[in-house]
Amino acid sequence: MFDTILIANRGEIACRVMETAQAMGVRCVAVYSDADARAKHVQMADLAVHIGGAAPAASYLKGDVIIEAAKATGAQAIHPGYGFLSENPDFVEAVEAAGLTFIGPSAKAIRAMGLKDAAKALMEDAGVPVVPGYHGEDQEPSRLEVEAAQIGYPVLIKATAGGGGKGMRLVEREQDFVSALESAKAEARTAFGNEAVLVEKFVAKPRHIEVQVFGDGTRAVHLFERDCSLQRRHQKVIEEAPAPGMTEEMRAAMGAAAVKAAEAIGYAGAGTIEFIVDASDGLRPDRFWFMEMNTRLQVEHPVTEAVTGIDLVEWQLRVAAGEPLPASQDELRLTGHAFEARLYAEDVPKGFLPATGTLTHLSFPDGARADSGVRAGDTISPWYDPMIAKVVVHGPTRAVALKRLSRALAATQVGGTVTNLAFLGALAAHAGFARGDVDTGLIGRDIDSLVKAPQPEPRQIAAAAMAAAGLGGGGWDAGFTLWVPLHQSVPLLWQGEPMEVMVEHDGPDRMLWHVAGAEVAAERVGGGWR
Repeated sequence: MFDTILIANRGEIACRVMETAQAMGVRCVAVYSDADARAKHVQMADLAVHIGGAAPAASYLKGDVIIEAAKATGAQAIHPGYGFLSENPDFVEAVEAAGLTFIGPSAKAIRAMGLKDAAKALMEDAGVPVVPGYHGEDQEPSRLEVEAAQIGYPVLIKATAGGGGKGMRLVEREQDFVSALESAKAEARTAFGNEAVLVEKFVAKPRHIEVQVFGDGTRAVHLFERDCSLQRRHQKVIEEAPAPGMTEEMRAAMGAAAVKAAEAIGYAGAGTIEFIVDASDGLRPDRFWFMEMNTRLQVEHPVTEAVTGIDLVEWQLRVAAGEPLPASQDELRLTGHAFEARLYAEDVPKGFLPATGTLTHLSFPDGARADSGVRAGDTISPWYDPMIAKVVVHGPTRAVALKRLSRALAATQVGGTVTNLAFLGALAAHAGFARGDVDTGLIGRDIDSLVKAPQPEPRQIAAAAMAAAGLGGGGWDAGFTLWVPLHQSVPLLWQGEPMEVMVEHDGPDRMLWHVAGAEVAAERVGGGWR
């Protein structure tokens, strides 16, 4: 096992890797930018090295500086986390050329899965089912138009070097194809410097089901599936394991296909095979197709850990250190059900705009796993992804786990910035989601009801006014007046609009708040107010 590793990342994933590595007795080196000098991952690390400015291009994407930091601190290996340099084959080769171990797959495996069209052709050769479509090199609009007609509308145009929904267009009618193609190519050219596209059959009721795989470079196993269908603009919001409605027959077929895909490229480490599934007639083993492979640890890996009892980061370290796969396929078991909700600093009613600010308060309930890279007092920076935490729950059944998710979200407290917490709570309470009737279009169809701005209740307004006026402490003379009960006006702001709240003190242990025509009584009981 390694003595020291460097984590070439920041935030939640850097903290997550350190927790396991340090528990295994491995010394951890953090790297940090100007913006992250006081960050949680820096404080957790055994040693931290400054690598540059706040912009990722000036710090977390500077592979040469990171490698030098690893060598200078005695690290034998580099863990890339996810994002940044995690799927950069040139970085992998540079790490190995420096005499260090890259905790992840080979550069060859990453390149094999780096372009969607080449990856699909490779998977087709390996016997993995792929969506009917055109993945050829001829990018002439006339050729692509003919291929789309042969596939049959509706079709999906996708950038071959794409991700995050960029360079992707749905075309439902033949007469709209050319204009959609031009738009997709322009966006792909701007986002990736590569305008090449592929054309695929559009799946009517798509579900995004992915399979966690783990390989040692020769053999691979799968650790069952995750359903990531609850998405907004192709970005995952809530993930779960196992997939609702999954049959043993289909699980076996998807697992076998995923292992075949991993072994076809000699995959080592943790990876994810993503499938698109047509759920218009339930889950059937002839209705899933390879979409892409993520050659790294996924953001949603905790739900797999919850239902298998396996620490995937521990497996990564052990296999990278030269140990064999820690378990065979027949030793792996599914237990219960798990959900993960991604808590972000973002303004949902304003179109999910990323938000910034200093976290004045951050609290998670007991009974839920909260993977976070920030603490109260930390700042959500405009330079990086505004994730606050991943809230993960587990239960013996899907129904129980979903109730635990709802309770965990309701008990999560964030102050200092707007978040998507209410949106996550609305999703967890969605009737269709509760039934397991999910597909990638669910959020888009019900967006209006899911993003309604929350309205404070009178008791919440009264509590805010009490805090603003400093009346929570009290004393023997609170509310004292010679002739009548003391009345006081407390001005508040709600979403920029003024709000006037009146309080009538009725002795040291009782207040009556008058809020928007309602009356709220606050009484001191023991040491607190209720």
